[in-house]
Amino acid sequence: MDNTRVFRMSFANVYPMYIQKAEKKGRTKEDVDNIIFWLTGYDKKTLKQQIDKKNDFETFFTQAPNFNPNASKIMGLICGYRVEEIEDKLMQKIRYLDKLVDELAKGKKMEKILRD
Repeated sequence: MDNTRVFRMSFANVYPMYIQKAEKKGRTKEDVDNIIFWLTGYDKKTLKQQIDKKNDFETFFTQAPNFNPNASKIMGLICGYRVEEIEDKLMQKIRYLDKLVDELAKGKKMEKILRD
């Protein structure tokens, strides 16, 4: 699989889809933001800057202030792949975020999603 296409996707274009997926299942934009804050170390202001700059996923994760060390506790299938077995570290980070948003949309409690 050529990951370059995914890495170059604008986070700003995918972010509304994360929110839409969560809201369809009764969750909120704030829930999605809290997941992003937990995973990346961004806060409200720095997340908005990333979105405003239309940074791609590679830049988004490279510039993440404090990628959560507990992210390694995220396990399971997403897009047909086990997130814990993805060898490319950038793709793994992208899939971690996908997995967390998926868990949110499936109604999992926030305490369980944020593996602290």
